[in-house]
Amino acid sequence: MPPAKLNKDSLIAAGQWLRRRAENILAALLLAMFLCFMLQIVARYIFNYPLGWTEEVSVLCWIWCTLWGAAFVLRERDEVRFDIIYSSASEKTRRTFTIITGIAAVALFSIALPAVYSYVSFLKVEKSAYLGIRLDYLYSIYVIFSVAVIVRYAALTWFAIRGRAPDIQIGTGSAL
Repeated sequence: MPPAKLNKDSLIAAGQWLRRRAENILAALLLAMFLCFMLQIVARYIFNYPLGWTEEVSVLCWIWCTLWGAAFVLRERDEVRFDIIYSSASEKTRRTFTIITGIAAVALFSIALPAVYSYVSFLKVEKSAYLGIRLDYLYSIYVIFSVAVIVRYAALTWFAIRGRAPDIQIGTGSAL
């Protein structure tokens, strides 16, 4: 059987499917964090028996939620940005801003990536206090996040160079 051809529609469908799975993982992490938080409240204030592992799981879920969500779920138009100058600029100027910030982000995260990987790998010698999970597993999400930022900003820069400004909402934020 010949391999299926990769066309634009099938790639978009695959990307949408992967995005939904990333959202599912994020929802599961939020649920786990919420359940641990509620269990800790019940154990501490009703049974007077605090559970240390629930706090550890909540913190780790929070870290993973933040970085997983930023890497795979957050859309460019949902990013928080300082847009007082950006929103009043022309599309060409916005593309220039995107190129400059994109190159800076790719460069800085790329320069930091070997040190980030080295540090996370070094954490294999440590384990979490209550669950005994190796810290390199727990903090590996930062390496994943760093790679995702590099890919995202490289793509944004490429599209800006080719004449397409990022998909953001201009002027919909709150005013001071």
